[in-house]
Amino acid sequence: MKSLEGKVAIVTGGGRDIGRAVSVELAEHGAKVVVNYFNSKEEGAATLAAIKDAGGEATAIPGDMTKQQDVDALVAKAVETYGDKIDILVNVVGGLVARKTIAEADADWFEFVLRLNLTTTFMTTKAVVPHMGEGGSIVNFASQAGRDGGGPGAWAYACSKGAVQTLTRGLSKELGPSGIRVNCVCPGMIATTFHDTFTKDEVRANVAAATPLRREGMAGEVADLVAYLASPESSFVTGTSVDINGGTYFS
Repeated sequence: MKSLEGKVAIVTGGGRDIGRAVSVELAEHGAKVVVNYFNSKEEGAATLAAIKDAGGEATAIPGDMTKQQDVDALVAKAVETYGDKIDILVNVVGGLVARKTIAEADADWFEFVLRLNLTTTFMTTKAVVPHMGEGGSIVNFASQAGRDGGGPGAWAYACSKGAVQTLTRGLSKELGPSGIRVNCVCPGMIATTFHDTFTKDEVRANVAAATPLRREGMAGEVADLVAYLASPESSFVTGTSVDINGGTYFS
């Protein structure tokens, strides 16, 4: 079903894992996808290849979304490539950076975590909104950590993701009169390199065993939810933070 036929979408952090799955899913629904990736040309190329293998249309653009000039360059390239109308923005960029206690953390590190997860969402959204009109959809990425405070050493990440939920609510009110919807998703334990890097195998196994569905989630399942929030099927849904965690946490 080509529910996004003729739409133009930007996906930040589209080089791997959930970002790649979202990019491919939107393309399979008919969108022309601008895939942003950070420091791996190979990952960006792999996402582009997956989209083209699925019969979709896309372009891959490198950029560090913590830098305003890279954000502006991404949006300018999207407009140059597909015209001055961006219909969908998915802000996937973010990360835990490191697990630290408050005693181990300093202000520079804390501010970088906020910039990576919250400020990037603000900057990219601000740059895209002038090119977005009636029917536009913005999908932000929060986390279950933003609901429950996160695991050990993840309090700064949890703080930033909780702020993304609040930003989503506020922008949904501001942009709603223009016909633009703003929502976010709150993934729980999803099988990605995020947890390969930051979560011990035994912790992952314990979380999966305690999850009502008895498993981790998959990136493609998150992408399915994003595609719904980006599509006309969710036309009266805005300001929401949608949990996707297999039942580990009920908001």
